[in-house]
Amino acid sequence: CEDCGRVYRADHYIKEKMQVELDESIEAVNEVLETYDLRCECGGKFKNPEHFNLMFSTRIGPGKGKSGYLRPETAQGIFIDFRRLSDYFRGRLPFGVTQIGRVYRNEISPRQGVIRLREFNQAELEYFVDPRKKTHERFDEYKEVKITLVDKFDNEFRIKLDDAVKKGIIANKLLGYFIGKTREFLLEIGVKEDKMRFRQHKDDEKAHYAIDCWDAEALTEYGWIELVGIADRGDYDLKRHSQMSGEEMNIFIQFKEPAKAGRKKLKPIMSKLGPKFRSKAKAIAKKIENYDGDVENSIVIELDDEEINIGKEFFEIEEVEEEIYGEKIIPHIVEPSFGLDRMVYTVLEHSFDRDIVDGEERKVLRLKRWLAPVQVAVLPLLTKDEFINVAQEITETLKKSGIFTEYDDSGSIGRRYRRYDEIGTPFCITIDHQTLNDGTVTLRDRDTTEQIRIKIDDLISALWELINTDREIFKFGVKFR
Repeated sequence: CEDCGRVYRADHYIKEKMQVELDESIEAVNEVLETYDLRCECGGKFKNPEHFNLMFSTRIGPGKGKSGYLRPETAQGIFIDFRRLSDYFRGRLPFGVTQIGRVYRNEISPRQGVIRLREFNQAELEYFVDPRKKTHERFDEYKEVKITLVDKFDNEFRIKLDDAVKKGIIANKLLGYFIGKTREFLLEIGVKEDKMRFRQHKDDEKAHYAIDCWDAEALTEYGWIELVGIADRGDYDLKRHSQMSGEEMNIFIQFKEPAKAGRKKLKPIMSKLGPKFRSKAKAIAKKIENYDGDVENSIVIELDDEEINIGKEFFEIEEVEEEIYGEKIIPHIVEPSFGLDRMVYTVLEHSFDRDIVDGEERKVLRLKRWLAPVQVAVLPLLTKDEFINVAQEITETLKKSGIFTEYDDSGSIGRRYRRYDEIGTPFCITIDHQTLNDGTVTLRDRDTTEQIRIKIDDLISALWELINTDREIFKFGVKFR
């Protein structure tokens, strides 16, 4: 903006203000700005649009150093290590590799809290598979699951995963499996099913190399936001890394029975390649030896991102018959990519609730019991030594058993209950006068505010079962009041 200096991503701003999908080109943006006199929110005119690199650039090493970029995703490190990873898995497909880490994107206008950040946390799985076998042995566990899908034409379906694959809405069973698995995970952490959908990327939105791509989206106060991207990336990544590095990034698939086949083998003539291509001659010779395409008057090879035409005078053609024991293939990659910050935000928003308790409004965070950062609060009714000693002893016992426990004796008991309701603590233990007489305590449920009396000796076993299930507390003690 010429007046306030604010910077916008042009296609996003136009879509927000005019509900128009726009080609990502300077010409298209200029046409809209001129035709509709679109202005900044402050009323100022925009300067001419320009291209912007969403990767953070830096310099590596002393002095001028080398150019480098902070990673915009974790995936590329896995692709670079493909040879070692395939050796670890003994060259057998399929196999998967996960990585969790910090990534960086030079967002034009970060906003909406943790929804759009320049530095955020990502978890990615790269699943390498034979392109002829895009299925999963556990797909049947999810094939009957009904799921909300929005296809690339904006048609919404409530459909079984198996039917979605058979009808071609989802490209293959492997993608279907990961969609089902992702749904299961999101439900498990507390994303609400009625606020969840899987949306297919449109053709002009999908990455140019992707065969199919789906986003797991959640409805929040910011609208529908992407939590997980599930993409069939094909063989693009491994092919490009192989082309740029000269390393073979393939897997040898052995035949059940050897086969004989005749083929043309190219033999480079170094006496001619050397004077012509000098320092590149050795690399070009290797490319010629590995060439398996059609041969006419010349062949085209790619070296250092440059296409080089090699005439027939630089190689000889030999007809050879070989016994073939297998074939080399470049695996395809299916990638579920999780935005961890967005998932945390969504779980917090979907878990937040208000209700009425004892005539007053109560704010409560209904986190899944196993997910709560504080699973149990131990609260002495009074700040007297006899109450405090028992409470602290219970706190230490629960901590040693692996239950996330806090001790709190600050404020009235009612105020403490509300405090732990607000941070999502599923259970509160209160040490009262009866505790000193018979060794029982009250156990309070966050969601219902109901309480039971339970023996101190039974707390650990009862709490472990309660935290890891949705069972009611009444099965573990006597109802209190």
